[in-house]
Amino acid sequence: MSNLIKDTTKEERMKKVRQAMAITAANNEFPSDEVLQLAKKYVDGELELDEVTNLVIKKYKRTEK
Repeated sequence: MSNLIKDTTKEERMKKVRQAMAITAANNEFPSDEVLQLAKKYVDGELELDEVTNLVIKKYKRTEK
């Protein structure tokens, strides 16, 4: 199944985000407000999932230095 916005409904995208957040919470880690905003943009159809992933990776690579 495709994760592209054109191939998913808002409800399907929300379910994917909730699943990802549950996995994160199960590891006793919680996303930053910035990551939550990016996830919302995916759910709302403003950013593709690949774009969100790349932005999150870029954010955390910056903070590791």
